[in-house]
Amino acid sequence: MPLVSDKPETCGFRVSALQDSLARDRRITAAVSRAQAGDNAAIRFLYVQYKDNVYGYVLSFVRDPHEAEDVTQHVFLKLMSVIHKYQAREVPFASWLLRVARNVALDHLRQRRMLPCEEVFEPTAEFDDSGRDRRWGLEQALGALPEEQREVVVLRHLVGLTPGEIADRMGRSEASIHGLHHRARKAMRRELVDASCAPAARA
Repeated sequence: MPLVSDKPETCGFRVSALQDSLARDRRITAAVSRAQAGDNAAIRFLYVQYKDNVYGYVLSFVRDPHEAEDVTQHVFLKLMSVIHKYQAREVPFASWLLRVARNVALDHLRQRRMLPCEEVFEPTAEFDDSGRDRRWGLEQALGALPEEQREVVVLRHLVGLTPGEIADRMGRSEASIHGLHHRARKAMRRELVDASCAPAARA
């Protein structure tokens, strides 16, 4: 019987990789706790750990490397004020951080190009041109939407994705995207009417 096995010695590598992963998880958990207590050094540690992940994710929204860099910086600036909301038992920190990044990226896109009124209302209708009040009303109406409806509206009308592309991005069926879009338009019309910012059709 041979004294030394001829099988590859992979077990040690797997154990080492697992230990490294656990050690990294502990460092992240400790850094998050310190950051929630106001430790700016911990925020810098999290920035170094996750900046590339956040940048790549943001780039898929804004499609411009320079803008993606700016938005990534804003994500970590915002992190300083919202990290106290993170609850480890609900979701992994990396997933939660990407959710923050998505919201910042969508806000950036919304500010960059305001939603056209014709896309909120029926495309065959004719409206007046009271621009300033309508812009304010649209911002308020968009902000009042549930998160998924708001994301569909932004991706459809600001980013320019098709319903099929939005479905792929959000992991939903195309039919559900059409439903979310329809409900979002109805909700925005109601919000605009309540705020007295709804465009009046010309006779």
